Amino acid sequence: MRPSLLALALLAGFAHANEKPAPPPEKKPEAAKEKASEPVTRDGSVTIDGKKIDYQVVTSKLVLEKDDGAARASVFHVSYLKKNAGDLSKRPVLFAFNGGPGSSAVWLHLGTLGPKRVDLPGDGTSAPVPPARLVPNEFSILDVADLVFVDPVSTGYSRIEKDGKPEEFHGVEGDVESLSDFIRRWITDNKRWSSPKYLLGESYGGIRVAGLSAQLQSRFGMSLNGVVLLSSLLDFRTLSASQGDDLSYKVFLPLYTSVAHFHGKLKGDRNELLKQAREFAGGDYAVALLAGSALDPAKRQAVAEKLSALTSLPVPLILEANLRIDPTRFRGELLRKEGKVVGRFDARVAWPTTDPASDYPEYDPSFSLALGAYSTTMLSYLGDELGWKEDSPYEILTGKVHPWKMGSGNGHVNMTGRLATAMRDNPHLRVLVQGGLTDLATPPEGILYSLGHMLDLPEAARKNIVYTEYEAGHMFYLNPPDLAKCRKDLVEFITAGQP
Repeated sequence: MRPSLLALALLAGFAHANEKPAPPPEKKPEAAKEKASEPVTRDGSVTIDGKKIDYQVVTSKLVLEKDDGAARASVFHVSYLKKNAGDLSKRPVLFAFNGGPGSSAVWLHLGTLGPKRVDLPGDGTSAPVPPARLVPNEFSILDVADLVFVDPVSTGYSRIEKDGKPEEFHGVEGDVESLSDFIRRWITDNKRWSSPKYLLGESYGGIRVAGLSAQLQSRFGMSLNGVVLLSSLLDFRTLSASQGDDLSYKVFLPLYTSVAHFHGKLKGDRNELLKQAREFAGGDYAVALLAGSALDPAKRQAVAEKLSALTSLPVPLILEANLRIDPTRFRGELLRKEGKVVGRFDARVAWPTTDPASDYPEYDPSFSLALGAYSTTMLSYLGDELGWKEDSPYEILTGKVHPWKMGSGNGHVNMTGRLATAMRDNPHLRVLVQGGLTDLATPPEGILYSLGHMLDLPEAARKNIVYTEYEAGHMFYLNPPDLAKCRKDLVEFITAGQP
C-alpha cells in the first residue's frame, strides 16, 4: 500500500532532523476534522403508549481513523437518548441500518423507529400532497431502547475523507469492517459497553447486520443481545435466479399468491391459499424446476395449471416462461387488463402503466410515492429542527457506492453462515424476523429458507429465532396497523431479552 502524504511528511522530517527543525504541522486539516465531528444537541419529547418520553437527540459525525490517526471516513448518525434513563447497564441501545447498498437510514428513522414519522394518507398506498410533513410517532420504541440511526459511508452526509479510498468501504467486507468500527467507537465514547445491544437491518441491511453480528464478536468481543431482520435477506440466491439455479422462483411464489389475493384476482381464504402455495413451492414445484428440460410434458402442464391457480396468471404465459415467473414480469402482468402495474416495494400499490406494450413495468409506483416525502421531510428535519447545516447534498439513496464489491470468487453473497456462527458462539443471541406479505423486493420466504438451512446451528440456538408477518410490503410500517404491530413485536422482543 502506498504511504499517505502524512506518513511521507513525517519520514521527510525525520530524515532532515539534523539539518533544521521540522516545520509545525498544518493545522487546517485537523480543524476541519474537529468541525466535521462536532455534535449538535437538541432536546425533545414524545408521547408513547400514553407516557411522555423526554429525550436528547445528538446529530454528529464520527471520524473513522487509520492506525496513525489519519481520517478515513466520517460517519453521519443521529442518536436518541432517553433522559433520566437510570442505570444505563440496563438500558438497551439499538443501531439501525437501511440497505441498498446505497441507502441512508432515513426510512427506519422517519418511518417506524424514531420519535417523528412521515405523515402518509390512508393505508400508505397513496402519495401525500407536497410538501410532506412530520408528526409525532407514538409508535416509536424510544421508550424501551436508545436509538442510533447510521448512514453508511457515502450515504446521507457520511463521506470518505482524504486518507480513505472508496474501495475500503464500498463492498460487503469493507462495509462491515467500517460499521463495526463505528459501533465500537460509539459504544466506547458513550460509555455503553455494559448496555444490552441490538442491531436492526432493513433490506440489504440484513446482510450488513448479519456480518456485523459475527464481526463485533470476533474482532472486539462485543456480544449482542439481539438482531432484527426487517424485510431483509441473507443470501442473494433467494432473490436472483440464474441458469440452473431456480431457488428464487419457489421463494417468490407465495408472495404472488398473497398479492393476487389482495387485488381480488384470487378468491377464498388468503391464509389457506398461502399454505397451499408454500407447500407447492417446496414440493411439486421444486421437483419440476429441478427436472429442467427433462420434465414430462403432462407434468409440465399440470404444474402450469397449479401455478395459474395460485397466481391468476394465464397458463399459456406460464408455459411460455418455462414455469419460471420473474417478479418484474409478474408486476406487469397481474393487472395488465386494468392498465396498471403493481409496486415492487409494496405490491398493494397499483398505478397506471406507462408502456402498455411492454412485458416489464418501467417504474415502481410504491417507491415513487415514498421517495419525495422522505427526502423533503428528512432535509427539513435535519436543518430546521436538529440544527445540522451542511452544504453537500444529503444522499437519501445514492449510486455513488457503486461498483459495490460483493466479495471474492464467483459465488453469491450469503451471510447465513456468519449469523449462524454468531448465534453458536453467543447462545443468548436472539433473532427477530419481520416480513411483509406484499413485498416483492425481499420476499419473507427467502430469509425463512436461509434460516431454515442453518444446518449446523445448535437446536437450542434455533429456538432463539422469532418470526412475524405483516400485511403490507417492504416498508410495511407505512400501513398504520402494521406500524402498530411492528412496535408491539419489537418491544416484546427487546424486553424479553433483558436479564
